[in-house]
Amino acid sequence: MVALAATALTLAPVGVRPAAAIAHGEDAADGAYRFSVRLTMVDLPVAGGGTRDSWCSGALVAPRWVITAGHCFRSPGGQRVSRVVARRTLVTVGRTTLDSRAGHQAEAIAVRQSDAADVALVELDTPITGVAPLRIGDTPPVPGEVVRLTGYGLTTADGPAPADRLQTGQFTVGRVGADVIETSGRRPRADTSPCPHDSGGPYFRERADGTAVLVAVVSTGPGCPHPGPDFSARTDTLRDWITDTTDPANRPSRWVPVGVGAVLALLLLPVALVTRRRRRTAPVPARAGRGVDRVGRRPGRVR
Repeated sequence: MVALAATALTLAPVGVRPAAAIAHGEDAADGAYRFSVRLTMVDLPVAGGGTRDSWCSGALVAPRWVITAGHCFRSPGGQRVSRVVARRTLVTVGRTTLDSRAGHQAEAIAVRQSDAADVALVELDTPITGVAPLRIGDTPPVPGEVVRLTGYGLTTADGPAPADRLQTGQFTVGRVGADVIETSGRRPRADTSPCPHDSGGPYFRERADGTAVLVAVVSTGPGCPHPGPDFSARTDTLRDWITDTTDPANRPSRWVPVGVGAVLALLLLPVALVTRRRRRTAPVPARAGRGVDRVGRRPGRVR
């Protein structure tokens, strides 16, 4: 998929192409980085008619939510959209080798696009259990910091087929912008780099205690393999949005517990009866025409 142009870095990448699996990376060890995700899109509509298949990388950040690149969900005209686009989007989690039966699979049912960066959250039709979600960092990456990337893309920009095993490599953080960071290959080689279909793959810190913490997702970059930087969307700046979207406890309650509802009904019943009696006896005043009630809604964003 064609990546969106990186923005907000005051460094304007020229001639960028979508980031595939990691070029000059290495095979992930069996069972490692189980939060890593492949999103397989079947029958994506294309401009002018017809369909195609594609895929992106990502990471599980909550039992029913995956983070990936926003441009993985686009209309045939190239507009990022908050909806599933393909006829079917299969989400594979916790599977080091794609032809194995390890891990879990689910269907994508909804998409939420970030307003600030090339990042999307994908809701699953069933929660993923038995896989610890990747934590969201709350501090910005810093120049010189070493982070790791995982992805299921190609291993060369014009590769004939995706890697059948999760790939990984280490990267050094370069310049840090308001919403985008630079990352350059470190290990196994200086030209280790994300490729097409690594879009949405997670860059994460590896703490001494073994905890992984998300700092960015693959957005765009030059053809792979290559030395020098790619451009990735920061996620620490989106932490509140991610938490509000993925954690049900942060959503407004749409229901009232049965016990509370019964008590409220009993308390309000006398008021309702008195009001009804008064309406029966009170004269009915003439009413002038009224305009449409104002509910205080926010205008929807056109996408």
